[in-house]
Amino acid sequence: MIGQIRGILIEKKPPEILVDVSGIIYEIQVPMNTLYQLPEIGQELLLHTHFVVREDAQLLYGFYDSKNKAMFRALIRVNGVGPKMALAILSGMEADEFVRTVRNNDITTMVNMPGIGKKTAERLIVEMRDRLSEWEAGDAATPTARTGSPASSRNSATRDAETALVSLGYKPQQAARSIAQVLNDNVDIKDSEELIRLALKGMV
Repeated sequence: MIGQIRGILIEKKPPEILVDVSGIIYEIQVPMNTLYQLPEIGQELLLHTHFVVREDAQLLYGFYDSKNKAMFRALIRVNGVGPKMALAILSGMEADEFVRTVRNNDITTMVNMPGIGKKTAERLIVEMRDRLSEWEAGDAATPTARTGSPASSRNSATRDAETALVSLGYKPQQAARSIAQVLNDNVDIKDSEELIRLALKGMV
């Protein structure tokens, strides 16, 4: 079991990053709330990880703190929720935000996530409610985000953002529409991470 990864960040292609650990390059899938916490390319990072072995693949998921890792593990135990959906949920909201959504029976917010229909949202709320006793919304401060390297151009940032959103499960048209709205409201954005964050915020 791979519980943590410490190494040098060498590439970011949301939602995937590459980390060099003593010459071995690990491909790690991360939610957007972890992506925002990453250092710049070439710097060291430490991630809490969850390793999934399937017949056709071995997948590594990374999180900037143990709380988000624990939430990811709780989510994938829910019937019908796989790693991709759990990653999308944690890309759209922090663990504490998800707790509040569950406790408030906020189905509307749930169904705005990619791949979550009304029945899945209802099941998430019912099954997760009894698993959330260890979380208290607001009991821990969220780390301050560090800005990564800016994209080389607005077009490059747009392409990267669209690719990331589609990888998380959003439809291409939905991703393009949300990104276009963000760019219309924020004409100076050239950083794909900021573009992804604002696009996700607008979808919730």
